[in-house]
Amino acid sequence: MLDIDLGKLDPRDRYKLLCGVVIPRPIAWVTTCNPDGSTNLAPFSFFNVFGADPATVILGLEHHADGTPKDTTRNIERTGEFVVHMLTPDLNAVMVDSAARYAPGASETEALGLATQPSKMVAPPRLALAPVALECRKTVGLSLSPERCILVGEALAISARDGLIDLDTCYVNWGETLPTARLFADRYARLVESDRLTIPAPLAESSTRTE
Repeated sequence: MLDIDLGKLDPRDRYKLLCGVVIPRPIAWVTTCNPDGSTNLAPFSFFNVFGADPATVILGLEHHADGTPKDTTRNIERTGEFVVHMLTPDLNAVMVDSAARYAPGASETEALGLATQPSKMVAPPRLALAPVALECRKTVGLSLSPERCILVGEALAISARDGLIDLDTCYVNWGETLPTARLFADRYARLVESDRLTIPAPLAESSTRTE
């Protein structure tokens, strides 16, 4: 067994190791409002939901190499609002394009010709082509280093394409088109419903059980 002291590694090497072993991860495709009212768009793979009461989402936000915050971080700090989108494999290419280094304050949605629609509860719009959007409000930000911070937010509303959610049961039916999963480097995974494993949870032990 190989043992590695992460504290002795360069941050870039820690990043490579952690991204390589903690897989797959969901991708948050995030819209925020730039100061001029235009829409910023960026993907993040340090992301997940961490509770339902309240509905809690967490984003890991990285700064530029010089330590200055990126547009997403600045916009959320200023407005306290953001929208997280889930994406399917047909959107992988444009998602990667949105991660390119644009000028500060630029609108990736305009540059890439992506249509948006008004959100219901927050100012940042949602992407028209995304199957799911979570409208979120910042709860707290935690600065971990000059280059990284953790954003904790509350999901206020969900918008979903027609047929994806059954409101009577709250069942989500992705069918064969499940969200894209992030692996590492330039690698992603396509999740296939037919490969799903169903493993029933164990029954609770009876309080009257005898040995």
